[in-house]
Amino acid sequence: MPAVLFDFSGTLFRVESTASWLRAVLDASGVALDPPELAATARALEEAGALPGGAPPVRVPDELAVIWQSRDRSAELHRAAFTGMSRRVPLPDPALHDALYERHMTPAAWSPYPDAPEVLRMLHERGVKVGVVSNIGWDLRPVFREHGLDGYVDAYVLSYEHGVQKPDPRLFETACGTLGADPREVVMVGDDRRADGGAAALGCAVHFVDHLPVAQRPDALRPVLDLVGGPA
Repeated sequence: MPAVLFDFSGTLFRVESTASWLRAVLDASGVALDPPELAATARALEEAGALPGGAPPVRVPDELAVIWQSRDRSAELHRAAFTGMSRRVPLPDPALHDALYERHMTPAAWSPYPDAPEVLRMLHERGVKVGVVSNIGWDLRPVFREHGLDGYVDAYVLSYEHGVQKPDPRLFETACGTLGADPREVVMVGDDRRADGGAAALGCAVHFVDHLPVAQRPDALRPVLDLVGGPA
């Protein structure tokens, strides 16, 4: 395989927990909640699906359904979708909803899976091109730079920059073209069977990992090294 495409959230990186997300924003804003109230609010935000990259919502309200379906096609739609979900949960200050959205875009909110640095480094050393193909509404490049992984990525193909979201094959086609790779000689690695599985329409091989907390998934990316061949 001359190239590997990776999804971002739930594949190479995992966003912080909803409780950590909320606590960081409250601390930065100087707002205090007692522990039971903080825990209850975090649970409500998680159930609402308000944290991008976190658990999917239990239910998408009718008034957000259209935006939700196309949320990754633009920065504006992405923000509207997730702040809309967040605003279903009462917070001490309405401005905290926008602060929560801003927090999730910071490198501090994301952690790479334990094997991600090693796998990306080894692919780079083998001369395998790496692309990141993500359904997202903001620029994730600073996350890779902050965690020292940007040097291993040859191309970023982000849905909001192209107005197309996975599983539309056009996004994977753009990634393969950018890397100069024949899709039939590319493997797509992701955690979403539907979205990431869209690469199969081009002839890409597809390898799935589970979207688990970082501590629970130490080595799920290592099989990718066997898929591309070369020394382990």
